[in-house]
This record gives sequence, C-alpha cells and structure tokens, in this order.
Amino acid sequence: MRLGMEQAGKTRRADHLLVASIFLLSGIGLVTLYSSSYAFAERFFGNSLYFISRQLVFAGFGIVLFFIASRIDLEALRKWIQPLVIAAMILCALTLVPGIGVMKNGATRWIRLGSSTYQPSELIKLVLPFYLAHIFGKKQDSLDSFSSGILPPAIVTLIFFTLIYLQNNFSTAAFILANALVVFFLAGFKIRFFVGAAVIFLPLSTYFVLTGDHRLRRLISFIRPEWDPLGAGYQVRSSLLTVSAGGFWGKGIGQGTRKIASVPEIHSDFIFSSLAEEAGFIGVFLVFVLFAVFAFAAYRNALKTPDLFRRLLTFGLATSILGQALLNVAVVAGAIPATGVPLPFFSAGGSSLATTLIMAGVIVNNSRRAEGVSHV
Repeated sequence: MRLGMEQAGKTRRADHLLVASIFLLSGIGLVTLYSSSYAFAERFFGNSLYFISRQLVFAGFGIVLFFIASRIDLEALRKWIQPLVIAAMILCALTLVPGIGVMKNGATRWIRLGSSTYQPSELIKLVLPFYLAHIFGKKQDSLDSFSSGILPPAIVTLIFFTLIYLQNNFSTAAFILANALVVFFLAGFKIRFFVGAAVIFLPLSTYFVLTGDHRLRRLISFIRPEWDPLGAGYQVRSSLLTVSAGGFWGKGIGQGTRKIASVPEIHSDFIFSSLAEEAGFIGVFLVFVLFAVFAFAAYRNALKTPDLFRRLLTFGLATSILGQALLNVAVVAGAIPATGVPLPFFSAGGSSLATTLIMAGVIVNNSRRAEGVSHV
C-alpha cells in the first residue's frame, strides 16, 4: 500500500518557532562537532574532517527524511506499525550475532553496513513511541483491560528493553523504558500500574547496576569523585574543568585547548563541555534557549492536537529528544553518573542525528494539525 503525503490545503503550514529551533540546533551542533573533533580526527585518523564529513552525510540524509516525515500521512503509516516494530526488533537482535554485530568498548550496539555502522537502539527511540501512541489511540476505551490494554504494549516495551540491555547498553535501555512510561502515563493509565512497574524495575535496576563492573565503577566515582580520579572519574572530572574554563564569553569557536587530549570522547557524549569552553556561558545559554523554544513549540502543538494518537506521539518524541539533552548535560555537569546518552543534534554519530531529525520531522508534521497555533 502506498504511503501518501498530506495534501496541501487540508493542513496548516508548520510552526515557524519549531522549525527554526530544529535547524538552528542542527547548525550549531555541526559547527560544535567540527570544532571539538578536528584535533582528535587529525591525530588518530590523519584527517581533521573525518568526523564532520561523516556527520554531514548523515545530516543531509536526515534532512531529506525530516522533510518526508514532516509531510507524510501519519494515519497511513499507522497501518505499517507492526512490520516496523518487528523490523526494529530484528535489527536490535542482529547486534548480538557474531560477524554482524560490532563490538566497541565492550558493547555490541552496532551492526555493520558496508564501511559504516548503524546503531539500532536509536531507531527504537522513534518506533516505540509511535507504536505506543498508535495502540493507545486505537484502544483508548479499553486501557483498563489487562489482556488488551496493558499487556501488549508492556510486552513490546520489555522486549525492546531486554534487547538493548543485552547489548551492554543499560543506560539507553533504561532511558527508553522511562520514556515509554511517560507515554503510558499521558495515555491515562491508573497509578497502580506505575506502582507495580516501580516494584519490579527498581530492584532490577539496582541489580543491573551492581552486577555491571563499569556501571558500578561509574556509580562509586559519582558518589566519591576522589576514589578513582584517573580511571572511572577522569572523564567527568576533566569535563567539569573544561566547562569552567569557558567562563562567561568563552575562548572562541575553534580556540578551545582542552579538547585536544583532556576529555576522552569530547566529540561524542561530552561534546557539551567543548561547547561550554569555546562559547562560554553566553553560548550555553543560547543553546538552552533553543531547546526551550523547541520544547515550548512541540508541547504547545501536542496540547492543541485533538487526536490522541498524534498528541501522544508528539509528547513521546519530544520528551525523548529533550530527555536525552537533559541527561547529557547533567552528566557533563557531574550532576548524575555517566550514562552514555548522546546530546541530540550535537554528538558525533550518524544514527543518532538522522533519527533525531526524523523524530523532529514527525513533530513538525503534527504542528500542521494543531489548532490555534501561529504558523508560517
């Protein structure tokens, strides 16, 4: 069945605040990535453009998908949700297959695609909220039923959680689970469901943390930073020094010095520290404002959308993007233990950037249906 695009005249144009915030964040993210990565890329790959050139390819691909997602008929796409869920599960399972899955730093989170790799867990951040919004919108009158309302979405969520956890990626698995629970809550599930979920997952989470050596080391280093300052605590400690080095005005784009060797993976999960050093408080404040504008526009459109499916989908996707941003900044600032969650629009990683742009496109798609919102 062909997936049609929404016909002009039936819907409004996109929310200008939302679109502007997305493209400004993407542009600033690319500049920050190049500035933070060129020294590392030159040193280890002999090409200062190694990371930014790859990111630009995925950015171009992601922008094309962004425009498609912003115009596609979501109602027609709902008919394909079950194959999408199955495909996402298969891709996640393939990371565990020797010869297909790629191991990096003890984790098998990627599958090889020619000369590149793809991280299927990024796809789950899109597919799971879409599935939950679809099924809750379809069965909104039977959510209290355990067999038809609670059990199917709970099983799908747990399968995704398990597959990602088996990749040695507990932080992403926990994040996806938490974001799913947000959608469950907004759908109107009773409080006893969440009490039951807490009774099950809090002990399990404690067990997962205490039985994972690297997770336990991160937790101890967070509680007692002096315990292993040159090991588990080194990255966060160096990140804090880099953030404070930026001061109010920053050292200037491209002028940061601590990115050269002081902060491991500064182009990836700790890219925010490079932004803080070079752009200073002013630059960080600007990025915060842009994320706040994105949040305001996305949630405003969601609240003004009469259709439950679209409302839950927009809330789920927007919360996923914003939740990752908050978690990433909290890690860089030393407020929570290191998690390995990327900064949307900024961190190196084509899978993350392309998926984030698709998610943003779906959010823009919904803005065309929101009532009483200023559009361009």
